[in-house]
Amino acid sequence: MLLVSQLGFAKPNDDRYFELRVYYCNPGKLDALVDRFRDHTVALFKKHGIDGLGYWIPTKNSDNAFYYLMAYPNKEARDASWKEFGNDPVWKEAARKSEENGKIIAKSAIYFLKATDFSPKIKASKGEEMRTFEMRIYTAMPGKLQNLESRFRDHTMKIFKNNDMQNIVYFTTIENDSSVQAKLLYFLAYKNEAAGRLSWENFRKDPDWIKASTASEVNGKLVEKVESVYMQPTVFSKFK
Repeated sequence: MLLVSQLGFAKPNDDRYFELRVYYCNPGKLDALVDRFRDHTVALFKKHGIDGLGYWIPTKNSDNAFYYLMAYPNKEARDASWKEFGNDPVWKEAARKSEENGKIIAKSAIYFLKATDFSPKIKASKGEEMRTFEMRIYTAMPGKLQNLESRFRDHTMKIFKNNDMQNIVYFTTIENDSSVQAKLLYFLAYKNEAAGRLSWENFRKDPDWIKASTASEVNGKLVEKVESVYMQPTVFSKFK
């Protein structure tokens, strides 16, 4: 009876299918891309069942990059939505007009994602001031992803919170090649970038973090590579 009761209060996992896209614009074309999203793309995504969650521009953006995060009920729904979107005459006309003076996107990167079992509930911002977000991607040492996830689940997220770092959402990447280990990809938020960098300084010196990281790496390092991008949300982002 106790087991049933505990399961009844367990936090349900978000089992939706997620997608993160990064568009790298041709020189001078980032503003045109943002305008197209604001005036056309976001509404058309909604029309075709694409749940646009976050839209961001890096604070240091020499690559003219634009990041956005989407959610779907499942992969099949995702594929159907994009097919409908791509065939929509309103989209075709908006895309044509936006590129009358040249192609906007030079290249793109796509990550397919699933939420971890320790991710906070994904929800839109409500009446909050614009925050600065940080996206981080961790490549774990071979065979160490589960250990890394355990450290986040049991220690890291709590220590983040204690150092004024807002846990937004945590994912693992979905890899096409089964021999490739998934990566941990997550978002944090801060009052501003300076506050974020200060929080990281304090986090690395936090005795609780030093204790947890030392214990978790008794049998070797967990992380091979860390990638970090600080970003500002657009006015049409649900995450602000």
